[in-house]
Amino acid sequence: MERLITLCLLLPACLSAAPKLSETPAIAVFEAKKNIPHASVRIPALLMTAKGTLIAIAEARDKATDQAGNDLLVALSKDQGKTWSKPTIAYEQGNDSCNNPCLVQDGKSGRVFLFFQTFPAGGKEFGGLPAGSKDPKGNRLLFVTSDDDGATWSKPVDVSNELKPNNAVTCASGPGIGIQLQKGKFAGRLVMPFNSQDPQKNFVNWVAFSDDAGKTWKRGAEVPQEGMQLNEVQVAETADGSLYLNSRRWRAGAPLRKVSWSQDGGATWAKATEDAALPEPVCQGSLLSTTVGGKTPIFFLNPVGKGRANGTLRRSEDGGKTWAESTLIIPGPFAYSSMAQVGKDIGVLYEPASNTIVLYRAISGTNLEGK
Repeated sequence: MERLITLCLLLPACLSAAPKLSETPAIAVFEAKKNIPHASVRIPALLMTAKGTLIAIAEARDKATDQAGNDLLVALSKDQGKTWSKPTIAYEQGNDSCNNPCLVQDGKSGRVFLFFQTFPAGGKEFGGLPAGSKDPKGNRLLFVTSDDDGATWSKPVDVSNELKPNNAVTCASGPGIGIQLQKGKFAGRLVMPFNSQDPQKNFVNWVAFSDDAGKTWKRGAEVPQEGMQLNEVQVAETADGSLYLNSRRWRAGAPLRKVSWSQDGGATWAKATEDAALPEPVCQGSLLSTTVGGKTPIFFLNPVGKGRANGTLRRSEDGGKTWAESTLIIPGPFAYSSMAQVGKDIGVLYEPASNTIVLYRAISGTNLEGK
């Protein structure tokens, strides 16, 4: 087992000393040709339910490519990630493909929502799909639900007509997690982050939200952007009840994460900016708002440096404006990830830059309570 290393990034402002993290072994939750029959597995999503079940989701693929006859698999842990159930199917797509799983739970009803996008057999993200939601040969936006902490899942609900923009050829959630707002005027609102792509291959971000426990969903306004494109995306609630959005760079702009804030529960957003403290190696990143001892820090995790390697965790005490600590938690190959609060620890479901295995690791000593 490699020793966890603490890293202070060269940022414009000095960072405080990063906490000493405890080392925990990584557990293979999904492994191609071992505990699942598929040839490839990627794109993790992780959720801690109100009852204490960890739900892990991943795309199981017939081949390594994004649109390869994918299914969505689920594995569960009832003991805070120490052991995991054998993976089962949450959604089976047959010869078609599904991508970008994103989880959120309504705290009052306990219902878990799993959003994803689908492609017809042979359809590709950049393959000239029809725009909008009317053509059956196009990309679709679906969700399934679970009322028993991920043990069983409903038939899919198609919300393409309600949510997919008319000019969008693709429309993808997350991947990772959505959130339920806890503070202020919009407390109880479910928020799910999305990116969509127009026929000219331009990407934008927006969120869908529900104020009736997921019965109906509305699409908020696009995040204003200039000289950049916003791709895979996550959101978090800040201490004052505003929303913080953190997005992957797509082609345009500096190699930095793109960020924005919303003061109205995701209905509208401030103009996106680039965060000089958050380098972007062109990869998804995960975001988590935590609550322990009255503190609500936000954590962000992504690869740092050239290529997809060195999973680095950062903590913000001011809603994503600055990052107080930066710690290398998973040295070596590291790509997509998803985080959940597990007691006073952070659970991480991640790809070790491989398309055949998804691992889980608990990170202790992450200073959830702040200083």
